[in-house]
Amino acid sequence: MKPARKKNRVIPGFGLSMGVTLSMLSLIVMIPLLSIFVVLSDVGPADLWKAISDPQAVAAYKISLLCALAAALVNAVFGTILAWIIVRYRFPGRRILDGLIELPFALPTAVAGIALTTLYADSGWIGRLFAGIGVKIAYTPVGITIALIFIGIPFVVRSIQPVLEKLDGQYEEAATMLGAGLLRTFRRVVFPEIRPALLTGFGLAFARGLGEYGSVIFIAGNIPYKTQIVPLVIMSKLEQFNYGAATSIALVMIVFSFLTLFAINFIQSRLNHAAKGAEN
Repeated sequence: MKPARKKNRVIPGFGLSMGVTLSMLSLIVMIPLLSIFVVLSDVGPADLWKAISDPQAVAAYKISLLCALAAALVNAVFGTILAWIIVRYRFPGRRILDGLIELPFALPTAVAGIALTTLYADSGWIGRLFAGIGVKIAYTPVGITIALIFIGIPFVVRSIQPVLEKLDGQYEEAATMLGAGLLRTFRRVVFPEIRPALLTGFGLAFARGLGEYGSVIFIAGNIPYKTQIVPLVIMSKLEQFNYGAATSIALVMIVFSFLTLFAINFIQSRLNHAAKGAEN
């Protein structure tokens, strides 16, 4: 018998690869997260509850959650449309538009916040148009939502774009030939294919919006109970050297983010099982 041929691997053996992976994961993710619990070990249950249930913190939870949710929903709709245009149409400037999608990733968040505040303030190019009809954008939850839309749109587009590129257009042509309208073709043919990617992009945009600080701090205005988001509350606690309260509130946001990602992954898993069951 011929000896079994050894498989060639570009990456080194399992033991070394797993060791490097766990080391990097520990240094970058696990140890920083565990440091939060180390700080909280000196905070009693009563102080912990007092910090996370403070009325100012509760108001900040609501503002952050509602604005992040609104921004993620807007990005889910317009991100899908934008990904569709980039993939399915050829037009002058398409590559430039495709590159601009990642601008929020490359642009420093503080620069984005200053630019958005300049545009949407009452004296800005866009803000003055709305101020003329009595609508204020900057220093309101609307301004916060716009900033979160700006930093979250790439997550949705880049999640859906590869799926649309792999989707064969013949299925849509077949549905059209069988008499299906545009809306029904999208609902029955295209949407089931992009739904997992859409949920992923929505979850990432929502989680990013919950913890966004740099692009929001200027346009929010830091008005307590009105436009004060959770990261601003945490920073104010740190400036007061109240590390226990700051860490307690940070823990709440970590729980929110983990629950969001867990819910998205759970929904995706159920949808995938349902799709496999339908195929069988």
